[in-house]
Amino acid sequence: MSDPRHTLIERFRQSRALTESLAAPLSEADQQLQSTPLASPTKWHRAHTSWFYEAFVLQPAGIEAHDPRFGYLFNSYYDSLGERVARHKRGLMSRPSAAEIGAYRRAVDERLLAYLARLDPEKLAEIAPRIELGIAHEQQHQELLLTDILNAFYENPLAPAYREPDAAPAPSHSIAPGPADFRAQAGGVVEIGHRGPGFCFDNEQPRHRVHLNDYALADRLVSVGDVKAFISAGGYDTPTLWLSQGFELARAHGWRAPGYARLDDDGYAVFTLRGWHQPADDEPASHLSYWEADAIARFLNARLPTEAEWEHATTTNTAPAATSATSDTGDFADGPLRPCAALSAGPEWFGNVWQWTRSSYDAYPGYRAADNALGEYNGKFMAQQMVLRGGSCLTPRGHVRASYRNFWPPDTRFQMTGVRLAKDT
Repeated sequence: MSDPRHTLIERFRQSRALTESLAAPLSEADQQLQSTPLASPTKWHRAHTSWFYEAFVLQPAGIEAHDPRFGYLFNSYYDSLGERVARHKRGLMSRPSAAEIGAYRRAVDERLLAYLARLDPEKLAEIAPRIELGIAHEQQHQELLLTDILNAFYENPLAPAYREPDAAPAPSHSIAPGPADFRAQAGGVVEIGHRGPGFCFDNEQPRHRVHLNDYALADRLVSVGDVKAFISAGGYDTPTLWLSQGFELARAHGWRAPGYARLDDDGYAVFTLRGWHQPADDEPASHLSYWEADAIARFLNARLPTEAEWEHATTTNTAPAATSATSDTGDFADGPLRPCAALSAGPEWFGNVWQWTRSSYDAYPGYRAADNALGEYNGKFMAQQMVLRGGSCLTPRGHVRASYRNFWPPDTRFQMTGVRLAKDT
């Protein structure tokens, strides 16, 4: 029988080590970059995830902060915990250095591990959910670290690669050319939301019933070939394909292709963490805003799924435990760091690209945010954002599950976002 304390400590150690390994290829200058107000510097991610443990585990236990000034520097959005540096100014903090952030991380780790080692079983069981939240929180920032440095390197005319250019042959698994196949799903009253043991975020609960009409979901993600067809047919100039706000935004910003993509005499290319890449037509399309996803779905005579349809289809076509268990299928951050062609044997529900849904990010019936500062983690963002499902090739493996709800504003393109089509039946 496994020791809960040992298991928790090992998971904590592994998550902290992964953050450092992701930052390791980056120079001091790289770690300082903040190329858009929506992104954060690498060293800020490293520091913030350490501050999180100080603020929500160590300091409530009476353990003093490593440096009291760091609360102002590395608080993200917790108004209950005091003032903070404005988000768009995080890149202006040249001090503390990346090395000093490393020392901060080690100090927090030492104090937290010493604290966990001396807890009696009852107190350990009480504090364990906060450690689990801290681990999941750090995993979210590991993905953000990658998306944010991708944006920064994209803005560099030298187009530097985070990892060596991909010299590996094209994946042997590939989808057949032509339209996607749709898998019919029977509707009715179904349950969605997290159930069973294991960690989840508060926005995945309570589990509740919803009514679904009969529907069908595509057995693959929208591909680069689909997007190229949309572009060739004048999709970016066809207002009838677009929601009004999206069409105005596309015109205002001159969108002619998805984010990080170019289509010129040399063909279609996408900037990735391995540099510029010319994807095959059967590779999943990425860096699409919600507006583009919706327009492309309409062009392909389909629509975006609701998040309830996505979760129901996922749990209907996989093991029942998928409603609570994490997914280990698909391409995640331990893979090529770019979307790859989907397996032809069946739908890859998880990994590759986050999948936009047509559902706004709202509270589930009966949801109530915690009364303390942790209540600010998810609840206060439940407005003007859309839900995405499934994880991406930049998500740490084991982080997502069928009930996981990601959310971003509809104009987001710098995240690894894509599309799975749905239809009414």
